[in-house]
Amino acid sequence: GIVSLISLAVLSYERYCTMTGTTEADTKNYRKTWTGIILSWTYSLVWTSPPLFGWSSYGPEGPGAMCSVNWHSKDINNASYIVCLFIFCLVIPFVIIVYSYGKLLCAIRRVSGINKGMGRTREQRVLIMVVVMVICFLLCWLPYATVALIATFGKPGLITPAASIIPSILAKSSTVYNPIIYIFLNKQVSKIL
Repeated sequence: GIVSLISLAVLSYERYCTMTGTTEADTKNYRKTWTGIILSWTYSLVWTSPPLFGWSSYGPEGPGAMCSVNWHSKDINNASYIVCLFIFCLVIPFVIIVYSYGKLLCAIRRVSGINKGMGRTREQRVLIMVVVMVICFLLCWLPYATVALIATFGKPGLITPAASIIPSILAKSSTVYNPIIYIFLNKQVSKIL
């Protein structure tokens, strides 16, 4: 899940850099691509390995069919890890996504002022993609993060195992939705298909 979140942030930033850069994208050089992939996986590993070394722990989630961070433990060790996960694996990637796509939209708007016809169509397409990506990001991860924070800081038993199933499935299924959204809303990718 965290790889998916970080990959979306890296992808949005890379897309912003490519679209607003003064040079053309080099389709034969995969160095930036591999750097992004390695960065995503390394960052995710940094934030998912602490429970293996004693900062919080992993355990059954919901009715026991899935495994996740132990959201229900109320000790400071666990709560501090949950807060750090929330900030570094949800808030920061979301800020990067909004910043990158916001700057991209501003750049496209400037260009569309020069080239009215084609610029407007491109601006609308990018705007739709941005809105869909951000809404899907929030729909997939915000319920899960909210349930986790309520389970960690709320009254014990407030979040029942049954109540945590849907947010958990939404979050874990985001790895399926994101490529589909990107493929169907990215004109360059859909031309290849």
